[in-house]
Amino acid sequence: MRNALLLVLLAGSLGAADFRAGVARIDITPDGPIWMSGYASRTKPSTGALQKLSAKALAIEDAKKGRVVIVTTDVIGLPRAMTDVVAARVQKEHGLDRAGVLFNSSHTHTGPVVRPNLISMYNLSEEQDRVLREYALQLTEKLVAVIGAALGDLKPARLSYGTGQAGFAINRRQFTPKGVQIGTNPRGPVDHEVPVLKVESADGTLRAVLFAYACHNTTLTGEFYQLSGDYAGFAQAAVEKAHPGVTAMFMILCGADQNPNPRSTLEFAMQHGNTLGAEVNRVLGGKLAPVRPPVRAAFRVIDLNFAPHSREQFEKEAGDANRHKAVRAKAMLAAYDERRPVRSTPYPIQAIRFGKGPTIVALGGEVVVDYQLRVKREFGGQMVVAGYSNDVMCYIPSARIIKEGGYESIDSMIYYGQPGPFAADVEETIFGGIRSVLKRVGREPVKR
Repeated sequence: MRNALLLVLLAGSLGAADFRAGVARIDITPDGPIWMSGYASRTKPSTGALQKLSAKALAIEDAKKGRVVIVTTDVIGLPRAMTDVVAARVQKEHGLDRAGVLFNSSHTHTGPVVRPNLISMYNLSEEQDRVLREYALQLTEKLVAVIGAALGDLKPARLSYGTGQAGFAINRRQFTPKGVQIGTNPRGPVDHEVPVLKVESADGTLRAVLFAYACHNTTLTGEFYQLSGDYAGFAQAAVEKAHPGVTAMFMILCGADQNPNPRSTLEFAMQHGNTLGAEVNRVLGGKLAPVRPPVRAAFRVIDLNFAPHSREQFEKEAGDANRHKAVRAKAMLAAYDERRPVRSTPYPIQAIRFGKGPTIVALGGEVVVDYQLRVKREFGGQMVVAGYSNDVMCYIPSARIIKEGGYESIDSMIYYGQPGPFAADVEETIFGGIRSVLKRVGREPVKR
């Protein structure tokens, strides 16, 4: 009798499900050769695929119909011109408002160009540009489809959360007599935490795993021409191999000034991916904290101001021997001619909070790790701060990095076609937006 009662209680416990969850994936690997993104040094399109690229969607709904969908993609970055279109269609077709859809890109540098992200970096032929335009249209349709499929797959689910550590990310801002250069800085700030969200069916069957890490997805450098997800792709494959039938999803955090170390070989990409995947699997096998409803979301777009600039500086730059500077200058002069000089850029900020569990802050652009560390200081534990979300318009430096200079604050703006560095108050402007969306989801700063 006692054993029978125990079995009944155990069955009831296993059957308890605070959410409904749906999972879907879709192949987004280009059909043929395509120009690859991330390195200006490349001289030809891709030469095949080392791995298939995917878009994956995790839909989560609480008992009061609060819904969110987290979309991860094996690409360099999804531009706002695409995510806004996809989100509008999802709202029309499924009734899910903009705050409820989070788009994150793994930022692999062995993926295709996603137009118009970084388009000014490349000197493309008409045919190469046509291929990119067609791919962007196809990707838009596939993102709509994968979100719809996840929403159509909603089933009773249990969520739990834990964290691990992976040590291969290193700060890349190396201080030299010639200024800050991309290299290695073992004393620079890093965040090696690996957040893990576990999604199980009501009977305890593992269905999906969402995990994250703050590191540039650039183990494979410019001499590689095969499409792949880099270390993030290998990490997802390692998790899925250990758990057949499970969908593993990678979300990149604030890794703009973090590089994998060592890098530049396929073996290192596989090594880092296996390291990260093994840590995720270890966390999954341990004791995770249950995640409870409700689920809440908030989204807003603010403006980030650039430092003052003049027409004269771009007139001078237009004749520069550096092709990328000249292209940027001509675009800025055209804007001056039209009496709309580029003084700011729209910037998306999003928050998704689980009542008892993690809160995700999703920031646009290539965000440096300072933001991740500061959010955790100000708001306490179980904060997951993702960069590369909803739009990737340029690097997002902190106030410290603006003062120090270097690629993340100055040179990178050339390749993104932006007028120059941000104004000195950019970090405080962004944190005003972060506090705003977190307040909307009920998350307040920690009282010190």
